[in-house]
Amino acid sequence: MKNKLQINNIEVGIKPKKNSDDFISLTDMAKWKSKNSPDQIVANWMRTNFTISFLGLWEIQNNPNFNPLEFEGFKNQAGENSFLMSLRFTS
Repeated sequence: MKNKLQINNIEVGIKPKKNSDDFISLTDMAKWKSKNSPDQIVANWMRTNFTISFLGLWEIQNNPNFNPLEFEGFKNQAGENSFLMSLRFTS
């Protein structure tokens, strides 16, 4: 069963996770900014220095297999025009 929130007249999906916090759909949230291309909003957000730094901290705290030395390469490129972080959408 999918749960939903109504935020600023946009329906945002929530995917419950067993024994943990729920996942909230970033794509649904991005529809507030662009109904026709929310994927581009998320892709641009993924490229920022702030997002990459946040993801690195999250990985350090939650992923025992995280490789911080390899991550430094991503972090150093974040925010540059040539940097692209690919997305994998799941349903």
